[in-house]
Amino acid sequence: MFDENETVVKETLDNLKPVPSAINHASFVRNVGAVLETVDNLDVPLTPMLVVIGYNYIKTTEAVDIGTCVIKMGDDVVHAVEEPTPSNTIMPLAIAYDNRDGVNDNLDVNNFRVNLIATPNLSSNFADGDDVDSAIDDFDGNYVPCGLEHGECSLGDLAVPVDGPSNGIDGSFGRFLAGPSVGFIQKKTNKLTDAPTIVVEAKSYANAAISIFEGGLMESLIPEISRLLNNTISPDKNLVSASADRLDRLSSQSGFLLSLLAITTVGDSQGLKIAAAIYLKNFIRRHEVEIRACSRQYIEFRNQLAQTLLQVDSSILKILVDAFRVIITSDFVKENSWPDLIPELKSVIQSSKLISQSPCSQWSTINALIVLQTTIRPFQYFLNPKVPKEPVPLQLELIVEVILVPLQATFHFFVDKVALACPERLEMETEEVLLAICKCIYFSVRSYMPSALRCAMPAFCNDWFRILDSLSLGSAFSGDGHLLRLKIVKRILIIFSALVTRHRKHCDKLMPNIIKCTIKIVKQNANIIMLDAFPERIVSLAFDVISHVLETGPGWRLVSPHFSSLLDSAIFPAVALHQKDASEWEEDADEYLRKNLPSNLDDTSGLTEDLFTARKSAINLLGVIAMSKGPPVASTASKCKKRDRNKKKECHSSVGELLVVPFLSKFPIPCGAEESSSKILQDYYGVLMAYGGLQDFFKGRSSEYIYTLLQNRVLPIFSLCPCSPYLVSTANWLLGELACCLPQAMSANIYISLTKALTWSDDGGFNYYPVRASAAGAITELINNEYFPPDWTPLLQVLVNRMGIGDENESRLFFNLLSTVVEAGQDKVAVHIPVVVSNIASVILREIPPMPEPWPQVLERGLAALAHVAHIWESSLPDNIQHPENGEWRSGWASIARLFSNLLQKAWLMPVIKIVDDNKFAVSGALPSSSCIDDASTLLGFVMRFITKRDEVDSLKIIDLLAVWSTLIAEWDLWEEMEDQSIFNSIQEAVNLQRKCDLQILFTRRLPLGNSSPGSMLSIFEGICIFVSDAIKTYPAAVWRACLCIHALLHVPSSSSDADAIKHAMATTFSRTAFSRFRDIHEKPIGLWKPLLLVISSCYIFYPEDIEQVLDKEADKGFIIWASALAHISTSSFTPGLSTESELVLSVVTLTRVVERLLISLLDRGEVLRVSFMALLDAFTRMKELQVGNEETEDSDEEDSDDNDDDEDDSDEDSEDEQLEETEDEFLERYAKAAADLENEMVEKVDIEDDDQELELGVFNEINLESSVLRLIESHGQELMKGQTLPPSIVQGLMSSFPKHTHLFQIP
Repeated sequence: MFDENETVVKETLDNLKPVPSAINHASFVRNVGAVLETVDNLDVPLTPMLVVIGYNYIKTTEAVDIGTCVIKMGDDVVHAVEEPTPSNTIMPLAIAYDNRDGVNDNLDVNNFRVNLIATPNLSSNFADGDDVDSAIDDFDGNYVPCGLEHGECSLGDLAVPVDGPSNGIDGSFGRFLAGPSVGFIQKKTNKLTDAPTIVVEAKSYANAAISIFEGGLMESLIPEISRLLNNTISPDKNLVSASADRLDRLSSQSGFLLSLLAITTVGDSQGLKIAAAIYLKNFIRRHEVEIRACSRQYIEFRNQLAQTLLQVDSSILKILVDAFRVIITSDFVKENSWPDLIPELKSVIQSSKLISQSPCSQWSTINALIVLQTTIRPFQYFLNPKVPKEPVPLQLELIVEVILVPLQATFHFFVDKVALACPERLEMETEEVLLAICKCIYFSVRSYMPSALRCAMPAFCNDWFRILDSLSLGSAFSGDGHLLRLKIVKRILIIFSALVTRHRKHCDKLMPNIIKCTIKIVKQNANIIMLDAFPERIVSLAFDVISHVLETGPGWRLVSPHFSSLLDSAIFPAVALHQKDASEWEEDADEYLRKNLPSNLDDTSGLTEDLFTARKSAINLLGVIAMSKGPPVASTASKCKKRDRNKKKECHSSVGELLVVPFLSKFPIPCGAEESSSKILQDYYGVLMAYGGLQDFFKGRSSEYIYTLLQNRVLPIFSLCPCSPYLVSTANWLLGELACCLPQAMSANIYISLTKALTWSDDGGFNYYPVRASAAGAITELINNEYFPPDWTPLLQVLVNRMGIGDENESRLFFNLLSTVVEAGQDKVAVHIPVVVSNIASVILREIPPMPEPWPQVLERGLAALAHVAHIWESSLPDNIQHPENGEWRSGWASIARLFSNLLQKAWLMPVIKIVDDNKFAVSGALPSSSCIDDASTLLGFVMRFITKRDEVDSLKIIDLLAVWSTLIAEWDLWEEMEDQSIFNSIQEAVNLQRKCDLQILFTRRLPLGNSSPGSMLSIFEGICIFVSDAIKTYPAAVWRACLCIHALLHVPSSSSDADAIKHAMATTFSRTAFSRFRDIHEKPIGLWKPLLLVISSCYIFYPEDIEQVLDKEADKGFIIWASALAHISTSSFTPGLSTESELVLSVVTLTRVVERLLISLLDRGEVLRVSFMALLDAFTRMKELQVGNEETEDSDEEDSDDNDDDEDDSDEDSEDEQLEETEDEFLERYAKAAADLENEMVEKVDIEDDDQELELGVFNEINLESSVLRLIESHGQELMKGQTLPPSIVQGLMSSFPKHTHLFQIP
């Protein structure tokens, strides 16, 4: 009976297509059932059922295991249930190639067999996730068929790839959802079993894949995952943690991702769906590589995710598109390995509900367009920015040609539809479609210009012009539809900016209409007080588009006829004071400052994209207009005789001179009694704002011109009585903006005015903080532009008096300004520094919290200011500070050191307080906060440099402070976030302090390490050792600094056995860490080789036998590896090579010891002995040359450099007036060069950052190197140099160093 049904099954399988099809599904089920009936009546017992899901990817003659899972039936997770397998049980589908002699000779050579398999009676108990493939393959027992109940058998897509003959590889491939199935698995032998085998011809299924539905496994995971996701939002932290751990363990199962995806659509609640989507998104981001490793499952998940995106609601869609973006970027953008994506997406879009006008369609148009938008988004940036003219990616060209350009007809249809709609009843779906298409076009043209879109751009623009013409910003319409319309307008304006700035040659003909539409928009802001944030952003973008057009070649011709109307009806209304400005001043002064009076003084201030306002964009446009050339005017001979090439320029006036400044001059200065609502005050506020946008214009004016303008139009504001805070704050900001072109003759008046503004105190409940903040920002700008006050004392006095007054933001502001003033004043303010430090310290002492939590920003800025002031103070100290005539300086230093010590004691030595249930408890042994450890280290280093006597160590409690500090830095883990140089500097100061005062307590004073086991104690130097070792292991940029510290630490004098033991342990740790780091980077010689190998050298000289053992333990022949690498960097050919005298001395000492060791050792030396000896001679010769020096050459180089600088300055002056508009090619060349420099500069900086600093050599300086090298040459030179050719420079150097032994260098 089986033979009769074999042909039927074969025909059924042959009719199945590689692409999923249900045409033959029923027939297939029926015929498989017929086959199974032949064996259904066999007398076989029921078998304990352990369902094995394992599958191999079969390609030609190899099988690669890509996944294994075990499921046990029943509630008992240990033992299988002895009962027939129920319906919807996952069964394996085994496929094996069969091309052996004597088997199926009547078929073609490419054959395979399909076995509906049962499971052998295995005695082992398996757990979830166990690999059972090998157990089945090696099973020598009998395979027993499984008897199952009758029911429907559902087989998924069956299409088997066959590509050439195979050697009879067995392996399961794919899965199917089985009900009534009886089958057999073949033993791994060279013969077929007696079990019935369905044999089919395979060649019709070439280059396809089997994809079998995994519903049974998913159904078992979905309830568990749903329960765990619900638990993750529980208030019980333990339950949340346990659920998260369980999810992590489940994530290894093959159906996990598909189960999560299913929950996003069929979850019991919206919260569960969102939780599943978020977990899925984060999981893909974290485990993208692992997910992609399982190719078949990954492709199945990828396709299912794309299909899910097309059907989920908007809240889930927003989350899942982030996960889809990760996949798109890898598979489509970078690898271009998803060829079916675009054709299928095109089909979906065309058949979606809104575009096909078919309500019955299963596809959402909005979802499909968002998927398209996500697919295009990565192309908004150049994929390879280092290529000057990167061609449009083929994928983007395909998207635009196949999908985006055909959507123009749809876009036009919907624009017609909205044009006929009532403005108060805008359709959400229609607006969403228009917005999505606009975003797709923007991403397409932001960097590239696809050829197909270039032809379609005029048609799109015509529709955009219609949308812009219909815009009414002053209307009272509201609602989601109106908001979407504003978003569409915003996107259109951004597209116009991209077209004008990036693709001007493709939009020159469109510019007249672009200008017409944007001018209409900006003139709607006359009553800007009524505009909300979003409409104001649209006005801002419209101003920006006009600015971009005006900066192009034909822009002046298009915009110049509108200059007067723009200035009067658009720009000035935007910059004038409005009631909402006064409201924002009162409600959020910091926000007012960021939007209107940005300053570089505060890190949080400054203009960012979300703070673009119509006012700022209008000011920018005004500056561009002012710099535009006006009509030709008659020029005098005196103007034209300077340079002939400047005649044309000087024969034109500017629009600023002809139009802008005269327009602003017509507004009178208020008398002082006006309210903020008065028209004259509001207009003059706009005048001051407008002047701030004319910085480039004023740069080209004479000092007399600027002097007259400020004296007549700006400084009188400060003399008004009463002064308007709105005008004064704006005048402050204006002076800062014009800092680069202020006449020096006005310095005193300007600083008097600004210093006066700093003293304004809040009065009558009115907040004058913006006045003080703008004054501080202006002073900072003046100082940064080297515009200094004639006398620093009044300004310092005001700053000192303001310390501790105001809120945290204001204190931070004044701390920053104080740092700037002290740095700029240098010697002129140094005498006042002790008083300044005292005031800052008193503020900080009041604010230090006792809790071990991050400190507030005001403390961070205060400590930063102290650290900065301390540095300025030390740089101003006289050379001989101990001389009696410098007693005042010494007294000031002592005063500052005591203040710093008291401050650090308050921060580190006071009991740590913790709050539990509103009760405060002192925690014994707890570490204080590590906040500001970098600046605190600077203060600690300052105190240590002051100390010269042992009693000062005790009075300043320096040992206690060092003990806490060393423990804090031992737990440092902020290498990427904070500057570490001050910590390394303080390590060096601790070493110097040990030398000055012989503080053996630095080796013995111990504190517990916070993260260590109970009872673990560290000495001060051991804590430092941990920090330095972590720097080498963790952060490449800190390797140089860490290695410099190691050399200093190894040479710390010690006079006790405990100290010697600690130094020995430190050397062992340092050498092990440095060698491990070297092995990580040893494949390619780079600059980091040098510090790492030299650190090992210092350790080796101190403890040669122990360090050799450490190296050999770390790697096979580790000592030989290190010696060979050291010889390599010691040659003159290595770059960056040994450049300082101390590096060469250390290299010579170490190589001498290494060669001596290799000469007497039994090690497998290979060529390392000869190479080390030759490198020793090379390094020794260069060391002698460097010791002699050649200062005249250096002086000559400096003079040449100065001459070159002068020539360059002259050249810059000559070419300053010849700058032309940058072409697109020039822009792309500059862009590509900047990208390449950005990629390469970091590695170079890391490699050579500190290699010009001298190493600490200590006792190594006492070694007689000439004697050691000569003795080695005399004893072994002839043997080691035999067959070698020394460069003439080395021979000459050796002869010069050993004139009495020149015969040693006569190499035969």
